[in-house]
Amino acid sequence: MNHEYLNRIFRFFLIVCLFALVLTGCFFLSKVTYPFILGGIIAMAINPFVNFLEEKGKMPRSLAVFVALLLMIGAAAGIVLLLVREIFTGVAYLAHVLPDYSKELVQYMEIYFKTKILPFYNDINAMFNNLEDDHQQTIMKNIDAIGTHITTTVSKLAQEVVDIVSSLLVSLPTFVTVFVFSILAAFFICKDWYRFSHYLRKISSDKWMTSARTVYLELRKALFGFAKAQFTLISMTACIVLIGLLLLKIEYAITISLLIGAVDLLPYLGTGAVFMPWIAYTFVSGDYPLTVGLSILYGVVIIQRQLAEPKILSSTIGLDPLATLIALFAGYQWFGFLGLLIGPAFLVLIRALHQAQFFHEIYAFIKGKS
Repeated sequence: MNHEYLNRIFRFFLIVCLFALVLTGCFFLSKVTYPFILGGIIAMAINPFVNFLEEKGKMPRSLAVFVALLLMIGAAAGIVLLLVREIFTGVAYLAHVLPDYSKELVQYMEIYFKTKILPFYNDINAMFNNLEDDHQQTIMKNIDAIGTHITTTVSKLAQEVVDIVSSLLVSLPTFVTVFVFSILAAFFICKDWYRFSHYLRKISSDKWMTSARTVYLELRKALFGFAKAQFTLISMTACIVLIGLLLLKIEYAITISLLIGAVDLLPYLGTGAVFMPWIAYTFVSGDYPLTVGLSILYGVVIIQRQLAEPKILSSTIGLDPLATLIALFAGYQWFGFLGLLIGPAFLVLIRALHQAQFFHEIYAFIKGKS
């Protein structure tokens, strides 16, 4: 009995060690093979369309893959160009109206300074002159410390912005290289998709191939489901913003709603990257009705996103809403913005392995039954 118990402990630690070894190997390999991993994901995504072109269009496999990749790149480029065009249109509009708004803002600031800040300053100055010398020195030291802190913070933020821009410019050649290798990898993987599948079936048992196919189908379903969920969320955000801007009678409402829908994918800020500066400007310029309207619209967008994201992800990927919500929160806490992708992906992988009876086989091995 004790001997069997020790064997189970040994097999359990063997599984743990193998699992840690596989994770470590995947982590280090992914650093040098991620273009090919991305190419495999692209190949998996376009494979159904390639099969359609091959069967219905009577195309050779290579030509079908080439057409599918060309259409995918063309669609992505078209969307980017459309967004860039709309952004430039909006920027041109802002360049046209911004001088007038700037004059109004300066006039408002002058009036506000004369009527509010200057009398307040005089009152504070009078109170300050009535204080004792020690108190005056303490206040001046605190003011100097606050000024130094603000200067340091602003300088640090400016340096971070410069570093981000510099890193983006430096990484541009790397991005182009990764993109080219990923597309080439996707082409060759998709072209020889069934040759690779036949080879894997040849070297693997039927049981392992069935499990692998189950995991593959679940991951493919999750990939398409996640893309569909993100597109749905962005579309909902853009539509809500469009309706709100039309009710507020904002010019170029379509352009602004498309821009806000696009920046909805930005980490941390999201739609706040547009709404927060806009709300601050309308408040400072004295347009309080528009400030209130934009604030309400921003709140509606945030609430809609938070309520809809777990539900849409769970319905498109096929996960339980509560489990999806937990995965989103845990992923965000551990990995930040990327955790919003890693959390549901990990949950999908766990479910796929469970349906493939992977954990059942591991438990059976530890018990000594297989």
